Amino acid sequence: MRLPHLLLSCAAFMLAVTVFSAQPATEAEIEIAVGKLLSQMTLAEKLGQMSQQHYDTKSLTNPVSSANAVRNGQVGSFLNPDSAETVNKLQKVAVEESRLKIPLIFGIDVIHGYRTLFPIPLGQSCSWNPELIEAAGRVAAVESSSAGIRWTFAPMLDIARDARWGRIAETLGEDPYLTGQLGAAMVRGFQGKDLTAPDSIAACAKHYVGYGAAEGGRDYNTTLIPEAELRNIYLPSFRAAKEAGVQTFMSAFNDLNGVPTSGNVFTLRQVLQKEWGFDGFVVSDWESIKEMIAHGAAADLHGAARLGINAGVDMEMVSTSYRDHGAALLREGAISTAMLDDSVRRILRVKFRLGLFSNPYTDTTRPSPLLSEENLRVARALATESMVLLKNEKSLLPLSANTKTIAVIGPLADSAVDMRGCWSCRGEASECRTVYSVFKDYVGAKSKVLYAPGLEHASSTDTSEIAAAVKAARKADVVVLCIGEPHELSGEARCRAFIDLPGAQDQLISAVAATGKPIVLVVFGGRPLTFANAAAKAQSILYAWHPGTMAGPAICDLLFGRANPSGKLTTTFPRTVGQIPLYYNHKNTGRPVPLDPKAAQTPLGTAEDPKGYYSQYLDIPQAPAYPFGFGLSYTTFAYSDLKLEAPDANGAIIATVTIANTGTRDGVEVAQLYTRQLVGTLTRPVKELKSFQRVALKAGEQRSVRFELPKHSLGYYDNTGRFLLEPGKYHLWIAPNSAKGAPVEFVLPTQ
Repeated sequence: MRLPHLLLSCAAFMLAVTVFSAQPATEAEIEIAVGKLLSQMTLAEKLGQMSQQHYDTKSLTNPVSSANAVRNGQVGSFLNPDSAETVNKLQKVAVEESRLKIPLIFGIDVIHGYRTLFPIPLGQSCSWNPELIEAAGRVAAVESSSAGIRWTFAPMLDIARDARWGRIAETLGEDPYLTGQLGAAMVRGFQGKDLTAPDSIAACAKHYVGYGAAEGGRDYNTTLIPEAELRNIYLPSFRAAKEAGVQTFMSAFNDLNGVPTSGNVFTLRQVLQKEWGFDGFVVSDWESIKEMIAHGAAADLHGAARLGINAGVDMEMVSTSYRDHGAALLREGAISTAMLDDSVRRILRVKFRLGLFSNPYTDTTRPSPLLSEENLRVARALATESMVLLKNEKSLLPLSANTKTIAVIGPLADSAVDMRGCWSCRGEASECRTVYSVFKDYVGAKSKVLYAPGLEHASSTDTSEIAAAVKAARKADVVVLCIGEPHELSGEARCRAFIDLPGAQDQLISAVAATGKPIVLVVFGGRPLTFANAAAKAQSILYAWHPGTMAGPAICDLLFGRANPSGKLTTTFPRTVGQIPLYYNHKNTGRPVPLDPKAAQTPLGTAEDPKGYYSQYLDIPQAPAYPFGFGLSYTTFAYSDLKLEAPDANGAIIATVTIANTGTRDGVEVAQLYTRQLVGTLTRPVKELKSFQRVALKAGEQRSVRFELPKHSLGYYDNTGRFLLEPGKYHLWIAPNSAKGAPVEFVLPTQ
């Protein structure tokens, strides 16, 4: 009587092995393979594929229970495995001991590098260099895949307009177009040209959607975003990632207009699946299904699972509401078999695309790619291009290698741990090179380098070491003062009500400045900081972010002129926290400020006679400290002869401008094209970035630079989801940043 059952089990085993031993060659073949496998799955196995566990040998998950869960088909993915050996052990259980031999997918937060660390994403974005960012993503993929990681929870595509938010460090800035371009580059880097290649990792577009609009800049907080704003500002970067082939999305923590994004049918089913045609899978953020209870959207885990599955979150991260309540929900008719099958089909599809069925194991015999010479070269190049020169009075920079005595001062001058930044994955502080550690490699034999931290650490309020820093400064010809924000003050849950320099850094700066010696500020941070006091006392300012493994060499390359700064800001820097939210692509009010935005203004009239009643603060200048797109160079650039040509055969708008390098050094200028629709059905932003180009010019060289602007890029969505491309007058700028340049006007004719 047991023979038929045994034969049936063997047949199922053979079917799985024979069908999936070779990688399906086409998408059609993948769909056939997915369908065959899905038809054999039990409900428990389907819910297992929809479950992701956290692997932590020290606390959360016992290795034995993890193996049993895999063997029983109760888990489809793990995050945070500790080694390739662990990956292979669990994978062996999955593909050799479980009933259907479905491989696992292992993920980790490879945000700005695996072992070789690049600048934090906000820093990377200031390079405005998609090719270099793609190269960094490729390095991260090669390194992480060598440890069995085939999935990263990046890029983060949230639009950030509030510097108080800790996770602004992970973003690519405040502009939807630029974020989309750079995010797509990251996707291409992570996933490579062939998803089945063993060094390809699936990218994940997160956090979908609107997370960056959290009220008060407080993590996990409520977001209220009208549909037009959602579609025009917060969705385009995710759409760009989808078009670049991103395989997964992650639902966010926040509620959006009263509906948690992990249970949001509109954003997940309507926009992502129906409108965009996304066919990969969606994973929740860490326990964000469970957290819908705290939001007040579900009474218990049973209700939370119902909301997540119905909305289209295919895989639940860490919490287990799907696995524990899915069967009961199906019996009740609260979810459907079709919905479950759709989620499992999406997960299996991605696993097939990654080649996991035909090549599930990680080759632990190949040479380690970690921290290779080429990887470090890319890290150094990206760190160099990410840094932004904000000030350079009297051309203090670059420094001469023969400067007699240089004092390197500040709590961040030799703090390797702070060079890593937030989400440093497997990067080691001991492998990060600081400013002071490499400084002597750059100075001449006759030069002397003095060092004094001034403060024990960047948040210290103990001023006892300031005297030694002042003594060093007095002996020096120039001071390189390394200040800013330590790594632990930025990133997830690191939101700050005040974004000025922590600890006693202002006291250190004032004391050093009192010596009268010229000061070069090197500012580290995970966000735009407010540091007006320090800025006023320094002759030069280099904003370095948290630059990663090659921090010191990149900074010294710039300080000594081996490289010329080309970075441009991708967030607007406020003068004070009271200006937040502050961003360049704002709307006009009915009473825009017509006066000098660099000066504080007092109204002259009364409410009955409203002279000088404008949308402004009384106690500060209205302009930001540094505008979006701003960044200096050791040379100078001039823009002239901006012209518009007749539209081409496709209706594209052609703009040309002459850019000249008017200085004495070769350099790279990031030319930025902005437009404005003067009158619309909905009010339109005062400027919108539509294109950019990195232009390399030798000293004295000039070049005509051509931009091609697709007509549809001038359109926008209204609050009903309609896309509008409206005739009328437009302005167009090509300029060095969002606050410069004179526009030309053109008319978009009636269709």
